Amino acid sequence: MGLSKEMIRAGLDHVSAVEPKLAAAIAQSGYPEPRIRPEGYETLLRTIVGQQVSVASASAVWNRLEARLGDGCPPEALIATEFDELRACGLSRQKQGYARSLAELILSGGLDLANLPEDDEAAIALLTTIKGIGRWSAEIYLLFAQGRPDIWPAGDLAIQVGVGDFLGLPERPSEKGVRQMAEAWSPHRGAVAIFTWHHYHVMVM
Repeated sequence: MGLSKEMIRAGLDHVSAVEPKLAAAIAQSGYPEPRIRPEGYETLLRTIVGQQVSVASASAVWNRLEARLGDGCPPEALIATEFDELRACGLSRQKQGYARSLAELILSGGLDLANLPEDDEAAIALLTTIKGIGRWSAEIYLLFAQGRPDIWPAGDLAIQVGVGDFLGLPERPSEKGVRQMAEAWSPHRGAVAIFTWHHYHVMVM
């Protein structure tokens, strides 16, 4: 499970003690709600299905897949289903390749999601062996599904814009810059990331 409301608040309060600009941003935007996703295969498959499409489109494709494959789209059923049947559900050739890569790794035991490495970078490296799962998707999984407290998706555009805003920077910082700025916020960078998305959405509303 992801970080609880109490864990997020405690992490933000800790970082706010050394970063007054974060404290001011929290006073402006409020504390964020948790972002929690189930741990396991289904969440990663949903990530693949949802890539580069709207939330509504992803939901429609997922519903068709579940109707064809069963609840949670079990890996055994996905592997056994022909290309044209999956395409009729809305899964493109590329996404089918990604989905089959994930299903095969699960079925072969090459990926044990219940026993990922404790080291965050090692866990990210293992998750990115799945075709179609890049660093950002791996980080989101570790933060939202496993609740790892120090995950920092510095490549996320909203993180870069949000950090630039609450720190009062003249322009959006780069991924490298955001990563360097956040080093002082460890080991609570996950809470800051969840707040930064929240702050970003408050900004653009």
